[in-house]
Amino acid sequence: MRLQLALDVTDLEQAVAFYTAMFDTPPAKREPGYANFAIDQPPLKLVLFEGSTDGTINHLGVEVERASEVEVAAERLATAGLDPTSVAETTCCHADKLETWVDGPDGTHWEWYLKVADVQPDPDIPAETGGCCIPA
Repeated sequence: MRLQLALDVTDLEQAVAFYTAMFDTPPAKREPGYANFAIDQPPLKLVLFEGSTDGTINHLGVEVERASEVEVAAERLATAGLDPTSVAETTCCHADKLETWVDGPDGTHWEWYLKVADVQPDPDIPAETGGCCIPA
């Protein structure tokens, strides 16, 4: 298990250079307007989305290793009265995933997810901008 931090950035190249140097780790994946890092120490999935003018947190997440962990998290969140989304298979952030979402008290979006597979972008569809597949 590792935490995920997804940031909106104004300049992807500048952000990639900064985080590559900061964590001494190159991006694990690069797509137009998107980069992610799988950092071992500290255990972190850092995701960057280009196109924002504010440079703030897009969302936070917990990446797990098994589908059952997503189900258990959703059940625990629901039992605690936190109103998570249903567990769903999705394709977003350039990956097929199993995920559930919950919003913190100040509106911070949290995602519990399992990445199932990488997805190559369709060149006929415009690149994602402004973030990931945060439920409305």
